[in-house]
Amino acid sequence: MAKKQDALDYHSSGRKGKIEVIATKPCDTSRDLSLAYSPGVAEPCLAIEESPEDAYKYTAKGNLVAVISNGSAVLGLGDIGALAGKPVMEGKGILFKRFADIDVFDIELNTKEPDEIINTVRLLEPTFGGINLEDIKAPECFYIEEKLKEVMNIPVFHDDQHGTAIIANAGLINALELIKKDISKIKIVVNGAGAAGIACAQMALTLGAKKENMILCDSKGVIYKGRTEGMNDYKARLATEMECRTLEEAMVDADVFFGVSAKDAVTPEMVASMAADPILFAMANPDPEILPSEAIKVRSDVIVGTGRSDFPNQVNNVLCFPFLFRGALDTHATAINDEMKMAAVKALANLAKEDVPDSVIKAYGNTKFSFGRDYLIPKPFDPRVLLHVAPAVAKAAIDSGVATRDIGDINKYTESLEALQGRSKEIMRTLINKAKSDRKRIVFPEGDNEKILRATQILIDEKIAIPILLGPEDKIKGMIKELSLDLHGVQIIDTKGSPKHHEYSNELFRLRQRKGVTLAEASRTICRERNYYGAMMVRMGDADAMLSGVNHHYPETIRPALEVIGKQPQVKGVHGLYMMVFKKDVIFCADTTVTIDPTAEELAETAILAANKARHFDVEPRVAMLSFSNYGSALHPFTSKVIRATQLVKEWAPNLVVDGEVQANVALDPDLTEQQYPFSQLKGNANVLVFPDLNSGNISYKLLSKLGGAEAVGPILMGMKKPVHVLQRGDEVNDIVNMAAVAVVDAQDAFEKEINNGYH
Repeated sequence: MAKKQDALDYHSSGRKGKIEVIATKPCDTSRDLSLAYSPGVAEPCLAIEESPEDAYKYTAKGNLVAVISNGSAVLGLGDIGALAGKPVMEGKGILFKRFADIDVFDIELNTKEPDEIINTVRLLEPTFGGINLEDIKAPECFYIEEKLKEVMNIPVFHDDQHGTAIIANAGLINALELIKKDISKIKIVVNGAGAAGIACAQMALTLGAKKENMILCDSKGVIYKGRTEGMNDYKARLATEMECRTLEEAMVDADVFFGVSAKDAVTPEMVASMAADPILFAMANPDPEILPSEAIKVRSDVIVGTGRSDFPNQVNNVLCFPFLFRGALDTHATAINDEMKMAAVKALANLAKEDVPDSVIKAYGNTKFSFGRDYLIPKPFDPRVLLHVAPAVAKAAIDSGVATRDIGDINKYTESLEALQGRSKEIMRTLINKAKSDRKRIVFPEGDNEKILRATQILIDEKIAIPILLGPEDKIKGMIKELSLDLHGVQIIDTKGSPKHHEYSNELFRLRQRKGVTLAEASRTICRERNYYGAMMVRMGDADAMLSGVNHHYPETIRPALEVIGKQPQVKGVHGLYMMVFKKDVIFCADTTVTIDPTAEELAETAILAANKARHFDVEPRVAMLSFSNYGSALHPFTSKVIRATQLVKEWAPNLVVDGEVQANVALDPDLTEQQYPFSQLKGNANVLVFPDLNSGNISYKLLSKLGGAEAVGPILMGMKKPVHVLQRGDEVNDIVNMAAVAVVDAQDAFEKEINNGYH
């Protein structure tokens, strides 16, 4: 769980909040300005006046959704008001953008009056392609959505209702298929009569469940015919004629339980009273009505889903709303109707039955998924959800008559959606989940650094690594308390009083005795220095990797590692790599940190190691050997070195896609390459850039980070015997966590190689 200060820092650091508006057209010259605004802007205005549908052609309307709330029912927080709810709405905008590339304006309305909300939203119709209502309390939310759907000609969707209902019922379809039960004959209990509960019930009825077999409960018990306390029209529509009056009575012989209520609302005894092969979707957040482990203790035949990612069958609304709106916006739909929602239900249910690709398995820590009791619903980060749900929704919009734009061939449309998905957004998550699959011990010599301690908390909470902190124990424990961290059980080692000190000193003396180091120096000074001690821990097998550098200059960190751990015997030297993560792409840059003026042989080695590291990140490498000339256009010792290095790479790694010497623009520009250098192996799509010297490499990656908006992950050291990575002095907590994931995965690979070589 994120700590309070981490959450506040996340929202307040740099540009405040989580969103910004980015121009999609150039506005750098007077001509650009004349086209963007006066007088050129008059032309699209007049075109839209003549043909209103052209608003989708000339403005952002067709990809713009309003997330609208009055903050009266913010998940987990209740009625906190419009302003306090704004961070949640900004977060919803991020999810729209992240999963379906939909732009969002969040609009918080400072009113509790439903008709004021309806009138305000109605007047916004010219601006948006769709309306997402969010965190508005029941029963007002039902009335607001109903009225807006009547008066607006764009999609209106209350995600708290229908998003949960769509995903839960997709899971229900698949669960019933597994246990071979007929939906028309099952008994369903829904606990929670707010927006999500009533929507789950209504969706089940649409799927074929019978109202006479359904019981809706709220905090006061069963909603039955004739009840007057705490009732409204929406609850009354689902009132039962059965004689039960409590949730406990309702659960007897129930086949299905939908819970959108509160922690511990369901007891083990209730689960025991359910019918054979019961389906239990306990979706209360953050804690379910009953933990899956408690339900399974009672009976082994229960199928359980929750709203949480740490249990199977997560009902997560992010599986629905971005993709539902994507299909609706792309067809210029006038509404999101039952047919579109049902298409989303069936698309999600069908996707769960398909073979799960390796990319998804790797993203979830190499966990194998196959259709069954623990995998009824696709995973939220499965990139295929966009490609299944959005086309299904778009087709349903067209077939049901609410679409005003025909998207043409559905397969071509699906291909266009694939273009929205860049590799970059998956790569760090994939790496972190690889790390989670087999945690390794990382020693942090700077254990008394605040950022290291906060990163340690994340590494422990997220189960990414097993941190070891070096430094004065009293100081570190004091900082932990001051920062309100929970690092109980983390190993803290004070190098000045370590029981391993004698063993490490002797080994260091053995290593360095012919390099001018005496036993006294090794014992009294060197082995007490934390970077040396940390490197010795890795060498002696007491840690799997080392991460340092937040408080030190680069040489102060790398020198101890080189002296104590050393390079791999088969390589000429150690090389530095940065992974530059852009919005749509990932580029690897080497050498950016170690070798100042490499030889041709060292350049070739850098290229091969960088290519191997790219594969480590599931990227198939295409290597460009960079220079200031293209394919012999300028003869100079600088270019000759790169030409020779390229030849060596082709000799040493004949199956590697590599070419050079090339300028950076040629390496990255397919059109230019095709026009002028059609013989090039690269075709302008290089993803591994090998720089001719440290000057160009170091300058370039920093420019890409600061001016190009890339996230720089590194430096990643290549060629070390055991994993050691260097942090940068300006690294933030998230950078440290990312590098820790890199170090863990490196340690996993190193361990596998040792096993394969017979060392274990």
